[in-house]
Amino acid sequence: MPHNDNKTPAILSIAGHDPTGGAGIIADTEVFIHHQCQPCTIITCLTVQDSSTVHRLVPMNADDILEQAGVLFDDIAITAIKIGLTGSVGCIDAIVKTLQNNPTIPVVFDPVLASGDGTTLANDELVDSILNKLLPLVTVLTPNTLEAEKLSGLTASHSIEDYGLSLLKKGAQYVLITGGHEQGEKITNQLFHNNKLIQQNQWPRLQGDFHGTGCTLAAAIAALIAQGLPIQEAVTKAQTYTDQTIQQVRQIGKGQAFPKRILDIET
Repeated sequence: MPHNDNKTPAILSIAGHDPTGGAGIIADTEVFIHHQCQPCTIITCLTVQDSSTVHRLVPMNADDILEQAGVLFDDIAITAIKIGLTGSVGCIDAIVKTLQNNPTIPVVFDPVLASGDGTTLANDELVDSILNKLLPLVTVLTPNTLEAEKLSGLTASHSIEDYGLSLLKKGAQYVLITGGHEQGEKITNQLFHNNKLIQQNQWPRLQGDFHGTGCTLAAAIAALIAQGLPIQEAVTKAQTYTDQTIQQVRQIGKGQAFPKRILDIET
């Protein structure tokens, strides 16, 4: 039986590896540590990337992902799962089987379909696999508006509410659509559940381009759920935390700036 005799929740990040540390597995790990959770990881794909763009994906073997998941879940009591870059249809199949083998664990999915500069990271086959296989197993889906449009199959003429309600119908229990790609002085994030908009939060738009904010938000939601918070409260607190990480942003490379995820303040 999986074991964990202390009060530190163990969270599993299933995501890609970003060599810069700005996003992916490394970013998730920093978020988990800040929220006093034990990070566990399974890499879906290696990436050739810098702080400006992703140059190439190197998906991992699906059988290796499944083997690692089996060993991990036999050993450690995982409290929540956060999914990021999926990498390939084969990786998605391995993730789906892992989730089906552990159906009671809450799942937060940040559907990374493009890099920060807009470089596409998911073809139509992969998007179809996400929609038909993965989405029905997701507790909280956290797309930005561009990802929500792509996954919903709707056009840019539709409203964000249309996107949210469509994604609920496709299987996700909660859908948090983030508004960072929209225009305006404020960023509006909208949470949908039970076929309606249930929560809307606004945040001041900070100047600059930031790397890994989607990872940060989704990982924080997973960590707060693992700490026992109700989903709606976890979503709200995770947004506050993400805003604080951006306020302490650091310019590490030549491209996008990195949020500071291990903060000295309480969230």
